[in-house]
Amino acid sequence: MSVEPQSATLIDGKAFSATLVQRVAAAVERLEADHGVKPGLAVVIVGEDPASQIYVRNKGETTLRAGMRSDTHRLAETTSQAELLALIAQLNADAGIHGILVQLPLPAYIDATVVLDAIAPDKDVDGFHVVNAGRLAVGLPGLVPCTPLGCLMLLKDQLGDLSGLNAVVVGRSNIVGKPMAQLLLGESCTVTIAHSRTRDLPAVCREADILVAAVGRPEMIRNDWIKPGATVIDVGINRVPSADPVKAAEGKTRVVGDVAKTAVEVAGRLTPVPGGVGPMTIACLLANTYSAACRINNIEPEPLGA
Repeated sequence: MSVEPQSATLIDGKAFSATLVQRVAAAVERLEADHGVKPGLAVVIVGEDPASQIYVRNKGETTLRAGMRSDTHRLAETTSQAELLALIAQLNADAGIHGILVQLPLPAYIDATVVLDAIAPDKDVDGFHVVNAGRLAVGLPGLVPCTPLGCLMLLKDQLGDLSGLNAVVVGRSNIVGKPMAQLLLGESCTVTIAHSRTRDLPAVCREADILVAAVGRPEMIRNDWIKPGATVIDVGINRVPSADPVKAAEGKTRVVGDVAKTAVEVAGRLTPVPGGVGPMTIACLLANTYSAACRINNIEPEPLGA
């Protein structure tokens, strides 16, 4: 008698993010009504990268839908680092702006580290500033990178209390891997950070009740790397040739995650790509902007999620 493979519950990040944006919008409305504070987000983009242009436009539209002020600064590819730093200084001093985001990647001649460190930590809604990284590391309130924050919200929505669970984070970037591990530690998980040089990486992954894949390698995590019933958060967004040979020959691509599609046969819960973690990033950006507006004005922010 054959046994049908199990099918993981797909975690709908698109639906969760829409609900989160609604909660943010309601909190923003109350903040403006009760305290006269309207959160403001400034997004700065340098150059004409098509993907960045689409992303920035989506951020602006969603910010307005949440009832916030949205300022977009589109700078020419030839903008100097000094000019960009001058704009950031101006935004740091603008009392109507509570969040500043510089869209990456920047042109090669601009030092992204210098630019991101120039943003006032309390307006650093991307959560990349070393001050916010330090606050997260020692458990102090601060602004947390949007993607790991979104991952944590999805995990808590699905699993509730995370304490005592074994969590493996594959990837050690400052943007996702390291802050994700810190957030999971804060929830009393037992956390392992794994990476390309981890010995017997598949065996390490198989120990995970929670497996977060953030390596940027298409379908690197195979289904036999996954503990049956584990919750798998796939952060990867990778463009690969279309599965259709004709479309592939035409240069058409498709989006896949860091986790193989067959993981659905083993995992208990799984974020799909697309439609899983991706939509959470902009929603958490708005949540961070709301929180920043509250803290800058010495107002206790309403709880919005994780």
